[in-house]
Amino acid sequence: MRGKSVAFFPRIHYAESMSQPHMDVRRIATLARLELSDEEISSFTGQLDAILGHIAQLSKLDVTGIEPTAYPMPIPAPMRDDTPWQSIPAADFLQNSPEQAQGQVRVPKVVADA
Repeated sequence: MRGKSVAFFPRIHYAESMSQPHMDVRRIATLARLELSDEEISSFTGQLDAILGHIAQLSKLDVTGIEPTAYPMPIPAPMRDDTPWQSIPAADFLQNSPEQAQGQVRVPKVVADA
């Protein structure tokens, strides 16, 4: 039986008998359009539950007064003048494209109609 859903991560449920979160690997595989065997799903479920267990442990840490950062040290952003320069001619990159139309490279559609 599943418990309540955790707000910070959809579809993570805390089982009532466990202190670790659980995620439905089959649903994730479907969303990612992956075909997994029952053996793979079983293996990945254990691995994912272990990862989510570590995340649950980290969420228990007291981080009061600690500012969130992406890096432990400040990283200076390199600055340069924003000046335009000569780009590669369109004919040069279009000659290598497998398909083109109206002076642009055509690519396969990757997003289904909504």
